[in-house]
Amino acid sequence: MENGSGKVLKPMDSEQLREYGHRMVDFIADYYKTIEDFPVLSQVQPGYLHKLLPDSAPDHPETLDQVLDDVRAKILPGVTHWQSPSFFAYYPSNSSVAGFLGEMLSAGLGIVGFSWVTSPAATELEMIVLDWLAKLLNLPEQFMSKGNGGGVIQGSASEAVLVVLIAARDKVLRSVGKNALQKLVVYSSDQTHSALQKACQIAGIHPENCRVLKTDSSTNYALRPELLQEAVSQDLEAGLIPFFLCANVGTTSSTAVDPLAALGKIANRNEMWFHVDAAYAGSACICPEYRQYIDGVETADSFNMNAHKWFLTNFDCSLLWVKDQDSLTLALSTNPEFLKNKASQANLVVDYKDWQIPLGRRFRSLKLWMVLRLYGSETLKSYIRNHIKLAKEFEQLVSLDPNFEIVTPRIFSLVCFRLVPVKNEEKKCNNRNRELLDAVNSSGKLFISHTALSGKIVLRCAIGAPLTEEKHVKEAWKVIQEEASYLLHK
Repeated sequence: MENGSGKVLKPMDSEQLREYGHRMVDFIADYYKTIEDFPVLSQVQPGYLHKLLPDSAPDHPETLDQVLDDVRAKILPGVTHWQSPSFFAYYPSNSSVAGFLGEMLSAGLGIVGFSWVTSPAATELEMIVLDWLAKLLNLPEQFMSKGNGGGVIQGSASEAVLVVLIAARDKVLRSVGKNALQKLVVYSSDQTHSALQKACQIAGIHPENCRVLKTDSSTNYALRPELLQEAVSQDLEAGLIPFFLCANVGTTSSTAVDPLAALGKIANRNEMWFHVDAAYAGSACICPEYRQYIDGVETADSFNMNAHKWFLTNFDCSLLWVKDQDSLTLALSTNPEFLKNKASQANLVVDYKDWQIPLGRRFRSLKLWMVLRLYGSETLKSYIRNHIKLAKEFEQLVSLDPNFEIVTPRIFSLVCFRLVPVKNEEKKCNNRNRELLDAVNSSGKLFISHTALSGKIVLRCAIGAPLTEEKHVKEAWKVIQEEASYLLHK
């Protein structure tokens, strides 16, 4: 196969898989062993790879050695190393041995589990592990699969919010008539992920009917219930139809936590679909001491967390629970002749194709199942607690330096901080923090990201990479201080 001798291609030859598979695992293991040798943020320039690779694909087979040599020399320099212990940007995207093994097994089995009949184990394992997670999170029974609710794995929180927004839209339009689309109103805080805006665009919600409610430091950037109530009342008076509220547990910018119970009461009173986005912070809520942050979830219609962020499950694996699966299937199901089968026709099974946007779906529950089994819930809780402890330590280091300030209180493992303004010159302060961000990331020693809160440019240190230890956090702070000192004395 490798020498172009005209042999018939056997693309899944078991002996070749054994040989190449061992070599690939060795390659990946060596990568993790040396991951700290790479600049965390890729330092290449746009278009770099076009200069290194040929203009067209090869006509004849090349060797695995040739390919792996190119990965080392050409691909890895253009990789930002998300699993590096010095990756503190955005939010973590956890990989693990268990997650990798589950991903490998899923790829090896190569099934496409859109209907129960296409691989019964894929559907049933997904139902079971989502129930396991619901129990760990102490979610209400209505979210479990034994009733009319249940969980499903989506690709991302963006897909999850789109799915439930469409379900909510169609539910209300069945009641008030399809011509009322232009009257439907969506509510969220200004800290809500931009995925909601995109979902509204896709679902045909008029841009002027998207209420983005302002937050500020007085509530640590959580949505105020009275502000929501005021907006809903005004829209009702104007003859509009409030139909969807998205609340956050752990916003992207600062991990703000919206008051779910109070917001849920308003949503329920006005017959609005109430969605809770806990993409990042949901993982922490398996720890009893952090479960309080989803108190009020019993008032929600749907709840979402990303196991691929902070739960050691390789991307992609976004967990969505709903109380009413019929809302999803009524909005998203199709039933062409070529997909009909006895089990589905008799309503004996769940067909997850009707709970998502695409038809095809991978066997993603395998990796979550393996994470839960190979680590166990107590080990996972300790893993999350350790990151939160490291974040506390980083927060203390920042607090001790008079050149810096904590911008909003730390709740989980994200610390929001910045260089303090001199003589209250906020514009200069923002520029200086941008300069500091660029200097730190250009060093290659760590990678942090930023946000804006109340017009202030804020640096974000999100601790949660699988290999991060106390020494990496201290080293990161040392680099930040050194770069800041240089900027302050320029």
